[in-house]
Amino acid sequence: MADRLAILDYDRCQPRRCSLECIKYCPGVRMGEETIVMDEDLGKPVISEELCSGCGICVKRCPFEAITIIGLPEELTEDKIVHSYGKNRFRLYGLIAPREGVVGILGPNGVGKSTILNILSGALIPNLNDFNEEPNYDKVIKYFSGTELQKYFEDLKNGNIKPVHKPQYIDVLPKVVKGTVGELLKKVDEKGLFNEIIDVLEIKNILNRTLDNLSGGELQRVAIAAACLREGDIYYFDEPSSWLDVRQRFNAAKVIRKISEEEGKKVVAVEHDLIVLDYLSDYIHIMYGIPSAYGVVTHPRGTRVGINTYLNGFLREENIRFRKNPIVFEKRPPANYSNRPLLLEYSKVTKTLGEFKLSVEGGTIHRGEVMGILGPNGIGKTTFVKILAKIIKPDEGNVSSGDIKVSYKPQYISSDYDGTVRDLLMSITNINTSFYKSEIIKPLSLEKIMDFDVKDLSGGELQRVAIAACLSRDADIYLIDEPSAFLDVEQRLNVSRTIRRMADEKDAAMFVVDHDILFQDYISDRYIVFSGEVGKIGKGSSPLDKRSGANKFLKEMNITFRRDPDTGRPRVNKEGSQRDLYQKEIGEYYYVDE
Repeated sequence: MADRLAILDYDRCQPRRCSLECIKYCPGVRMGEETIVMDEDLGKPVISEELCSGCGICVKRCPFEAITIIGLPEELTEDKIVHSYGKNRFRLYGLIAPREGVVGILGPNGVGKSTILNILSGALIPNLNDFNEEPNYDKVIKYFSGTELQKYFEDLKNGNIKPVHKPQYIDVLPKVVKGTVGELLKKVDEKGLFNEIIDVLEIKNILNRTLDNLSGGELQRVAIAAACLREGDIYYFDEPSSWLDVRQRFNAAKVIRKISEEEGKKVVAVEHDLIVLDYLSDYIHIMYGIPSAYGVVTHPRGTRVGINTYLNGFLREENIRFRKNPIVFEKRPPANYSNRPLLLEYSKVTKTLGEFKLSVEGGTIHRGEVMGILGPNGIGKTTFVKILAKIIKPDEGNVSSGDIKVSYKPQYISSDYDGTVRDLLMSITNINTSFYKSEIIKPLSLEKIMDFDVKDLSGGELQRVAIAACLSRDADIYLIDEPSAFLDVEQRLNVSRTIRRMADEKDAAMFVVDHDILFQDYISDRYIVFSGEVGKIGKGSSPLDKRSGANKFLKEMNITFRRDPDTGRPRVNKEGSQRDLYQKEIGEYYYVDE
């Protein structure tokens, strides 16, 4: 039985453009073994994992870096594979069993989280790594004999349970669903909760619009509403917080949690915002592995223990370490940057765009400082950043300051660049230095996509390239708008550390707009808080110390936080709990243990 995986990236592998170096230089092939052969139907090489010696020559010789040879832990035997997408392709080890309450799934992109939801929702029958026969539920039921999943798949096969699935990729909905938002939601309302759901999810003002005229955040809320209005036994939500601001994320979490409180209902959610996942879940399954190669499901843990274990990077029971260093949040206020050189001083600025009016109080920023910008969507955060970037001129006020150079990463990233990632980054700076490779390329995991065309990148890949491009420019101030969008937890933590290091290394200042509060808490020294009326009036504060800024923002959100005693990460108090009520009474929404 093979003790390693041979993974072939079908997108990167281009046999017509190479000399089949993988076959040509393979020692096994040279000795007459069929270690690597061409599959005429696939038009791709196939690697025998049983015959592969793990020498790695094919990995080094492949001109497109399409091959990965991975040594497996001894316990990951072939008979534990629940699903595989084909020979030399991704494999999933293990599965979760839905239970009462909300079960969260936590792990990096590409290790099988969405595959699990597709299997449990009935959209995909697992093949148990058998490519000779069509997958069928009888084999799956036999495979899980004696476990909770045996009964689950029996019920799924016989139609005794009704799963409801909110998919990850909501942008395809306008292509398959026609009509207005109101017509769609009334059509799927099987619970009679139409008015309640559209009120909580703030959908009232878009009921007469068609799906193809909605923004990403609006489309996400409609997809969540549609799932919540349907009558089912088990509900699957794949990344429900994407595109949503902080208020909308917690409104969505409240609606989803309420489903789990109905008799007999179960909920499973995949989520990358750790604060939302913490608030939403009763149990956590951590997943680890190598993206696009294999994924492993761990046993369930309590929410707090599960998230702390993930941040620690060590699975004690499995004896697996998947992160070199644990992530620990500051439990005390960050360093005071007022003694650092002053970089920028700006006056109060105002700007009117149609019916929207923005005013932002003046302030200062120092070298090496990271300024977090908090506030709901449609309140003027991006407009303010564009004023700082001198893309938009203010009606009143001034932000210019001599020869200060600015680098800007916009919220919406274009993929129109005609060339590879390497070409793009080389057009900005010399990327071949050891500093650039260690401080930007490696932490942002760009090594494997350097020769990909920018126009072919996924949302997460494009985001990381855009962040790298922004940080590659020689500048005094970096303006970074929503860097965590499309990124998984691991990537968000890597991006936050990269931005933090670049502020120190370049002695530059950073303005960072983002809706992930844990991301902002980890990265920011001070906050600028935006409030007002969405789409009409936006008011930005002067820069506030971290505690004052967080208190102001959380009070407007009507949310209180506490600090986890082990990791220092912020956690949301359950609404109406004794601690929540106490903190609101004393005005400490952002609680820091002393």
